[in-house]
Amino acid sequence: MDRGRPMGEVVIVNCTVVHGRAAGGAETLPDAAVHVRGERVLAVGSRAQILRGIPGVPVLDLDGAYLTPGLINMHTHLSLSLPGQGGDDVKGMGPHDLALYMADGARRTLACGVTTVRCVAEKDHADFALRRAIEAGRATGPRLYTAGRALVCTGGHGHEGADTLECDGPDAFRRGVRSQIKAGADLIKVMISGGIAGEHERIDTPQLFADEMAAVLDTAHAWGRKVTAHAGPAAVIAQAVELGLDCVEHGYELTPAVAAAMAARGTALVPTLLVTRCKEFFDELGVPEWMQCRALAAGPRHLDSYAMALAAGVTVMLGSDMPPFWPFEGTNATVRELEHMSEAGLGPAGALRAATLEPARWLGADDDLGTVEPGRYADLIAMDDDPLTTASAFRGVHWVMKGGRIVRDDRATVHP
Repeated sequence: MDRGRPMGEVVIVNCTVVHGRAAGGAETLPDAAVHVRGERVLAVGSRAQILRGIPGVPVLDLDGAYLTPGLINMHTHLSLSLPGQGGDDVKGMGPHDLALYMADGARRTLACGVTTVRCVAEKDHADFALRRAIEAGRATGPRLYTAGRALVCTGGHGHEGADTLECDGPDAFRRGVRSQIKAGADLIKVMISGGIAGEHERIDTPQLFADEMAAVLDTAHAWGRKVTAHAGPAAVIAQAVELGLDCVEHGYELTPAVAAAMAARGTALVPTLLVTRCKEFFDELGVPEWMQCRALAAGPRHLDSYAMALAAGVTVMLGSDMPPFWPFEGTNATVRELEHMSEAGLGPAGALRAATLEPARWLGADDDLGTVEPGRYADLIAMDDDPLTTASAFRGVHWVMKGGRIVRDDRATVHP
């Protein structure tokens, strides 16, 4: 079988199927077979059951590997440019260089086993061109859901880049929402507080008035789009949750009361634990000392907030903030974030759910993504270790299929 070519029809055998429903008590399926036809899973069951009655269909043997859905990274910036030399290099790219840079990142992301991403602020609407190229088969990458440019008040968090749109007042924020939807946005991202990357703000600096926030939420919801917010402090998050916010990014300074309100209102959390514990990454990009100090100092409180969210029953979802594919601490950023989420209280089964089923549900795509079940896209990854024993099993991803196409197979013989 040629790597990267459409399979047509294949039965994947000699594997143990595991997916996010395991966190709810669903059993794994050993000695399993997965029948794939075209882009989708046709059937899942025991090897004997699936192979019976379909002679002549090609068989792909995974040598006893564990098979899970592809990972879904819900906080991605393929055009990320933090303060420092590394970020300045990205900011200095022309539109053609930027598009190729993002396409390379998309290819590398998919090879890591991340088969779907949610982009939450990309430069110059290059994300829409990249999505079209991936869907048309002109570029290789994950399924891409995107917010386009994030909305921010004048001078607010991230205002310096081409990945944000400055707005002031309810009318301007309504226009901002509509402009991103016009461009093709699947969701809306809004910056409602300061953060670790803004030199002239604090993490707890509020940046939108209630009427501006309500304008974003009401307009987006009227158009059938969910809203996620960059947010750190409890008071700002509490106000947004009361107004109907769908998701919080980071949540550096939650309180038990705010976490409880999030759980009650169904507001999800993408904690991005990596961003307050990644000095090696900051050093690599030449991130200035002021930002490193702010980010790393926020780490202990960030973990406390995450623990509060878990205790309250908030839905948490995987998101690295760092580029998903970035080599980091012996693995990639996506897997390292998943390890942090697991080790800080979620556990391996919960981590798998947070990386597959819950993101698919939030995206409204759980009929297509997030599980290994009939009718879903054949977005599948394989590894040798059990992901229900340790989230570090994902360090060993060696086989990736997206939409019925094998895009990585480390076992394959390499021909010149």
